[in-house]
Amino acid sequence: MFFERPDSGERAVLVHLKLASESQHEDPREFEELVLSAGGDPVSYVMGTRETPHPRTFVGSGKLAEIGGEVLEQCAEIVMFNHALSPSQERNLEQELQCRVLDRTGLILDIFAQRARTHEGKLQVELAQLQHISTRLVRGWTHLERQKGGIGLRGPGETQLETDRRLLRARIKALTSRLQKVRKQRNQGRRARDRAEIPSVSLVGYTNAGKSTLFNCVTESSVYVADQLFATLDPTLRRLEIDNVGPVILADTVGFIAHLPHKLVEAFKATLEETLNADLLLHVVDAASHERDDNMHQVQDVLSEIGAEGIPQLQVFNKLDVLEQPPRLERNAEGRPERVWVSAATGAGMDLLLQAIAELVGQDMVSEEVHLDPGQGSLRAAFYNMGAVQAEDYGDDGAAHLSVRLPRADWNRLMKKGPEPLF
Repeated sequence: MFFERPDSGERAVLVHLKLASESQHEDPREFEELVLSAGGDPVSYVMGTRETPHPRTFVGSGKLAEIGGEVLEQCAEIVMFNHALSPSQERNLEQELQCRVLDRTGLILDIFAQRARTHEGKLQVELAQLQHISTRLVRGWTHLERQKGGIGLRGPGETQLETDRRLLRARIKALTSRLQKVRKQRNQGRRARDRAEIPSVSLVGYTNAGKSTLFNCVTESSVYVADQLFATLDPTLRRLEIDNVGPVILADTVGFIAHLPHKLVEAFKATLEETLNADLLLHVVDAASHERDDNMHQVQDVLSEIGAEGIPQLQVFNKLDVLEQPPRLERNAEGRPERVWVSAATGAGMDLLLQAIAELVGQDMVSEEVHLDPGQGSLRAAFYNMGAVQAEDYGDDGAAHLSVRLPRADWNRLMKKGPEPLF
């Protein structure tokens, strides 16, 4: 059965079971934050332990009666499970509890639907939602049966369920096609940046780690920021000037979460490609979180799933103001920047962050002193067009002496064009 959904403030009973069959357990506190982010009002939390989920109702008969009692006592409108439910389990629970039942995947999809702002984001959310509900249509229809005999009773020969499934397939196919066009457009923009040799840096991290606050602090932007899970859904790109490197593209992306539904990863591939094609990943970590290490592992799992585990990373331990510690830059045994401790809220440590980015992105940069004869004006203009000239003076013979810094690929390309010797 389907139930009408109120606009806001739904009273919710939350259910969390610790299953012995699960190697990784969900976090009950994080689930409560998800419910609050979705606009729900948690009025009761039912917990328990079980070896394996019940095949029919996920929970046993005793726990089901306890949940039903909480629904009646608290006048709850929805029951939310901190687990993935099968379509039949969801349907059976709704029949037993006589209210709507939502699992963890459906809850995350609902939050994404609320937060999508751009046309692309809305397409991605709709695709993920349709893929999720396509297996749950059977609970909605018991009318409009097949053809019957008699005048005026001859129908189209298919049930309403079959009609809905056919329409869903057509809509999913249309959305997939439109998202492929979006992906092509993103690739065109990315190729243009590649031709211009502009490095790209992508912010990744667990949801609510402070990525958007950090993004605003570094780029002086005004991206939406809130102390809630999945405040950012649509990717935002800004051009950033970094000393000794030049222009860099910084991308703010959607946050990750434990056991991110695979449907979301598939639907958001166009967005996650900003991460996949970055030259450097800034792994933003909530340094004050008790689950800091677990969250970092979850982010690495998602990066592995999308094929981005091999991209160089810089760990950015954020929210240093909560820990009341000074900012610092940590290096590995080779002297390479490995971790920066900052506070995006106060701006502390931003100079260290930019220094680390400059060192990591500018590793393949060339710094040279170039001597150009008066007849090499076109080469001088090429250096200026690239923004590579850091200083210039002239000799008595009219020759130009340039201090230049530019990517090695550009340097090699200009060396092929320029006459020897140049310096």
